[in-house]
Amino acid sequence: MAESVYKVIELVGTSSDSWEKAASAAVKRASDSLRDLRIAEIVELDMQLEDGKIRAYRARVKVSFKYEGGD
Repeated sequence: MAESVYKVIELVGTSSDSWEKAASAAVKRASDSLRDLRIAEIVELDMQLEDGKIRAYRARVKVSFKYEGGD
């Protein structure tokens, strides 16, 4: 197997419905602008509250993709 390098970025996805949809939103958005996504890791789950009610579910996601140079 050839040697490879992967870059890892951290994103926060949000959803008014669930943590799963929040995580999916982060991965979907990343896939719109990044190529060759490899792994998504849920780092943290939390909720945004307003007046004692859940306003949004938030998922902090680390996403890795094949690094091809640049920054």
